Amino acid sequence: MKILAVSDVESKRFYEYYRPGRLEGFDLILSCGDLHPEYLEFLVTMANCPVLYVHGNHDDRYSREPGGCVCVDDKVYTCKGVRVVGLGGSYKYRDGKYMYTEREMKRRLFRLGIRLRRSKGFDILLTHAPLHGLNDLDDLPHRGFNCFRHLLDRWHPRYFIHGHVHRDYGVNIPQRCTYGDTTVINAYDYCIIEIPDGEIGK
Repeated sequence: MKILAVSDVESKRFYEYYRPGRLEGFDLILSCGDLHPEYLEFLVTMANCPVLYVHGNHDDRYSREPGGCVCVDDKVYTCKGVRVVGLGGSYKYRDGKYMYTEREMKRRLFRLGIRLRRSKGFDILLTHAPLHGLNDLDDLPHRGFNCFRHLLDRWHPRYFIHGHVHRDYGVNIPQRCTYGDTTVINAYDYCIIEIPDGEIGK
């Protein structure tokens, strides 16, 4: 399976400087938020594969949701045999539709509990914010959530894909790292993930 993960900025490679065929071959596109609806609609049209998304902290600017795409916020969504859990939004640093305190995010996780048990876990955690203490920053707007640690420790997903922390904020912000058995990916701009057959999914 070949996955394109995108977040935070509309990648020039796949939009402004797009060339025919550049989006061919992808089986799934995952958006971690803070992207214009028109960009996601372009991706779903040109790639001819599902586009799943969560909201970023700036997505309260949407006047509409992106057409042809699937919002997986607060869902366990299975696509092509791959189970994706979506939890958009950032740590609350001002009033905003997609900003949450640690307690509010914990409540969202609690409400997912029955669905997670029914699906016997999940393969990909798709969020906007990172895990607190891993790929986040010291300032409140870019703080991650502690409660994501419970999801990773309990279910050991193969991938945790997030955005929010722009990799051009500093030279030491990695695109990929690991947390236990989970590969953690900062999808700022874009990242291509190639997964061998049988590694995840049914």
